[in-house]
Amino acid sequence: MDAWCEEFVAYLRYERNYSELTVVSYVGSLKAFELFYKSLECDLTWNTITADVVRSWVVTLLESGLTPSGVSPKLSAVKSFYRFLLRRGLVEVDPAYGVNAPKKGKVLPYFVRERDMDRLLDDLSFPETYEGVRDRAIVTMLYTTGMRAAEIIGLDVSDVDVQNSIVSVVGKRNKQRLIPMVPELVSCIEEYMRIRRDEVPSSGDLEALFVRKKSGLRIKYSDLRTLVRGALGQVTMQSKRSPHVLRHSFATSMLNNSADLQSVKELLGHESLKTTAIYTHTTFEELKKLYNQAHPRA
Repeated sequence: MDAWCEEFVAYLRYERNYSELTVVSYVGSLKAFELFYKSLECDLTWNTITADVVRSWVVTLLESGLTPSGVSPKLSAVKSFYRFLLRRGLVEVDPAYGVNAPKKGKVLPYFVRERDMDRLLDDLSFPETYEGVRDRAIVTMLYTTGMRAAEIIGLDVSDVDVQNSIVSVVGKRNKQRLIPMVPELVSCIEEYMRIRRDEVPSSGDLEALFVRKKSGLRIKYSDLRTLVRGALGQVTMQSKRSPHVLRHSFATSMLNNSADLQSVKELLGHESLKTTAIYTHTTFEELKKLYNQAHPRA
């Protein structure tokens, strides 16, 4: 399996252009499945597994407390691996082919209301420190561009064109897209770059856009998560206050203000319009709440 796994990893990285996080997740799922079927019968191999074994694994994962959303990517990894093995002629049958992922309940994305984001960015002040100026620029960029957390972290100084108000983003599967920057964001970036030149050591990562003050090295996801959670905590009590919530907030605000679905899809870097369409459900749910509150017969 180790040799097959190495081939599969190379396929994911270089042919499918999957991110390193996705590759690690796939490998982890494959190894977990291998441990499971070996625990059933030590003589089982990838070639002798049946669909019943795969279904038993899915049931075991659900019984362990995983949600359908947590089980689906694990099953998807096994399915992808078997499709790869079939194409290479390494197995004769795909036992995962007829195994369906558990049905997911429809969960609408969390978002922050426009008036709360306006209060955060217009009325509440960020500290007049390096971290405060940087964090304001990051929150503003997340909310006004809809970028993913990994895309923000991976930005280089050269990706931001303040003169033409454009940021160049490398998204999933190394696909590049251009996103316009509103004047407010341009001002935030310019102010951040000024204070960065004065306060961040030149021995750090000169290419990275958003960096830590002491080391000058590129920020990590833990930094991003902490600063966003703290900022959103000033205007909302909801439990979900992650960077992805600001991406949801961007999409919802765009659609609430008459942006067409195709344009929002392009800005978010979605592969399918179906992925973007979930935000129309969000806006409709808000519309229903307003209707129930306002209509005298509701």
